[in-house]
Amino acid sequence: MNKAILLDMAVKAAEKTYSPYSGYAVGAALLGKSGRIYTGCNIENSSFSATVCAERAAFFKAIVEGEREFAAIAVVGGKQGDFQKECMPCGVCRQVMAEFCGNDFKIITSANEYMLDELLPGAFNFNSIM
Repeated sequence: MNKAILLDMAVKAAEKTYSPYSGYAVGAALLGKSGRIYTGCNIENSSFSATVCAERAAFFKAIVEGEREFAAIAVVGGKQGDFQKECMPCGVCRQVMAEFCGNDFKIITSANEYMLDELLPGAFNFNSIM
């Protein structure tokens, strides 16, 4: 899949954000190994802890629809539609990625491309503590 296509789909997803508190729109486009793309946007809540990040929205949508293997995700974010600055996934989103993806999973931002193990070395894995 073309990186530019994923980034464009992430921008389109960010346009659907519900972010009245921060004004910071985030969009994600998740590429399943099947070739299907799942999008998500951030959805804020006044209690903040009930807020859902774009990355997790995309993953949860994919899981509900039966996808379990993933190749890459593009993430964009910014205020007032300016998606030029790099927007990185939060720690919770990185841990969700680790649940479903290998270390070779690609995280694409507007500025760079990373592998999951670069952004979450030593990820928590239930099997590692048993």
